[in-house]
Amino acid sequence: MVKKKLRNSNAPIDLASADSESYLDYSKHRSCWRHMVAHLHAQKKRMTKREIEEIKEIFEFTTPCFSNTFPHHERSKRRTNCKNIIIHKEKKKLDTAAFEWYFRNLWKSFSDDKKSSFGYLDCLWFSFYLKTSSREKVLNWIKKKRIFSKKYVFVPIVCWNHWSLLILCHFGESLESKIRAPCMLLLDSLQMANPKRLEPNIRKFVFDIYKEEGRPESKQLITKIPMLVPKVPQQRNGEECGNFVLYFINLFMDGAPENFSVSEGYPYFMKKNWFGPEALEHFFRKLDSIPKLDL
Repeated sequence: MVKKKLRNSNAPIDLASADSESYLDYSKHRSCWRHMVAHLHAQKKRMTKREIEEIKEIFEFTTPCFSNTFPHHERSKRRTNCKNIIIHKEKKKLDTAAFEWYFRNLWKSFSDDKKSSFGYLDCLWFSFYLKTSSREKVLNWIKKKRIFSKKYVFVPIVCWNHWSLLILCHFGESLESKIRAPCMLLLDSLQMANPKRLEPNIRKFVFDIYKEEGRPESKQLITKIPMLVPKVPQQRNGEECGNFVLYFINLFMDGAPENFSVSEGYPYFMKKNWFGPEALEHFFRKLDSIPKLDL
């Protein structure tokens, strides 16, 4: 397999044509704004120069480019034409670019007052954190998000081709508080996949966040932050996990209590029958109807 070196990310770009050299290069970017534009071109979405500039403005710093961090290879023509690609497209499992677009639209639908209590991390940051070469960068980006000033912080996780949702609760409060002590909620629509297998990496992730922030809490206290795995509605096939994570976020923002304590159990609404199939189907239809360029 032959490696292909991408052009300098600061060089002038031409994304107006899917046949341009810039487009062909940047279509191999993993998560940056250029990749998102290339992805939309591939989906036959027409974009004006203004819309491309809006994409750049929104995502340039929140979804940094990793094109020089990981090796890139020429795509095999045989792989491009394989049946698995067609099957994957038909099942419409959310990739990271599509997830980000849907999430941005959901986030926009809530009032500024509601959003002031919430924060979120990019859906690829946890995966990038697990790679030693990018860990320091990720922790620096998280520090800039000021998550300790938020009541709740969403951390979408995509590992082993499966989506789950980590919610960091009350991380700005004292670890010894009796009323609003910090805790973590891990929501997974596929309990049979054993969500707890993520716990060692999540705990290291959280400890490093505290350390990067320069917080005074000791390692002993940080490692005692409870991680709860509520019983939530389960997906019906192998392709719905990303949609479930978006629905978890939507419902949690809509109904999250001002405060809750681990000693009192999960938030009152978070139960196995939290929502039914009809509500889920309605949400899926809503996702499909969202224009991806409605920024």
